[in-house]
Amino acid sequence: MSRYVSFRDFDWVLMGFVLVICTLGVLQIHSATEHTKFAGAGTKQVYWILAGVGAMFLASLLNYHTLLEKVHWMYIAAIAALISVLLFGQRYLGAKRWIKLSAGVHFQPSEWVKLILILAVAKYFADLHQRELSWSDFLKAGAIVAVPMLMVLKQPDLGTALTYLPIALMGLFLGGLRSRQALVVLLLGALCAPLAWHHMKDYQKQRLVSFREPDADPRGSGYQVTQSLIAVGSGGIWGSSQGSQTHLAFLPVPQTDFIFAAFAEEHGFVGALGVLLLYFIVLMRLTQNAQTAPDRAGTFVVMGVVAVLSFHVLVNIGMVVGFMPVTGIPLPLMSYGGSSVLFMFLALGMVMNVRMRRFVN
Repeated sequence: MSRYVSFRDFDWVLMGFVLVICTLGVLQIHSATEHTKFAGAGTKQVYWILAGVGAMFLASLLNYHTLLEKVHWMYIAAIAALISVLLFGQRYLGAKRWIKLSAGVHFQPSEWVKLILILAVAKYFADLHQRELSWSDFLKAGAIVAVPMLMVLKQPDLGTALTYLPIALMGLFLGGLRSRQALVVLLLGALCAPLAWHHMKDYQKQRLVSFREPDADPRGSGYQVTQSLIAVGSGGIWGSSQGSQTHLAFLPVPQTDFIFAAFAEEHGFVGALGVLLLYFIVLMRLTQNAQTAPDRAGTFVVMGVVAVLSFHVLVNIGMVVGFMPVTGIPLPLMSYGGSSVLFMFLALGMVMNVRMRRFVN
């Protein structure tokens, strides 16, 4: 393939919708943190977004076929980084998730592993040409994701580890998963559930139980879900300009995990529905790019991004409205956080990378 590409083939429509979501996120972060110790977080988020946009343009220029050819080295580097976290990581609130760098900067490798897994899974399935998966291919594909996932669970970071699952499931589905293999996955999940429960931390067990009955312990394990539901409900149809749950600090971390609850309180059902519509348009645009990808590898790369973005949105919003347990998974492009923002823009850069090579010979 030629290395010459044109930004005329860049998906500017997708870029526009992404920046609208980011803008809403910045405004909400500023509103939620204006009179708190986190004041200024909105400005920092702008810097992260600008850095992300720059990273996206750079990622779009790299030939994704070159990245796929080198992905085995990237995978080894990712495993080495996760081992470094377990050995030398900075412990915070009982978890080792970050490596402390110079000037007070903290690096979270588990967030970047998602991008490498998208490429690794795409490379693996692109090299398979049969229409149905053999049991050997099924196990190898599962192992690619299972190894880093188990290492992240060891940190422990259940939320990030769970975000690796949709990458594997999307790859298996598109790669020709057979019904018997799908049944095996379901049975293994059911059999491993008691074992997983036994190895969970107490706070993780409380989160899994409390979301179903938050009123049972409204000041303890059910506090976050209770306050989130109150915030969403108090927004009504058009929203509340006062935003008492957010601005009186009843709603926990309204700039990160519960930013959608804060947004729903201030902008109501109409505003929340508008945000969901924006995400839907972005996902549909991404899926369209997957359909027009120049090859099988490109399709798998783009659909891997679709899987991760969809999972983040569904789990975060499900958590906010009490349909899913609190897992600490941020809302993409809206929640405050440098690692999350940079990962998402790099992932979008890979999508642009595929799209810009549709007509390259």
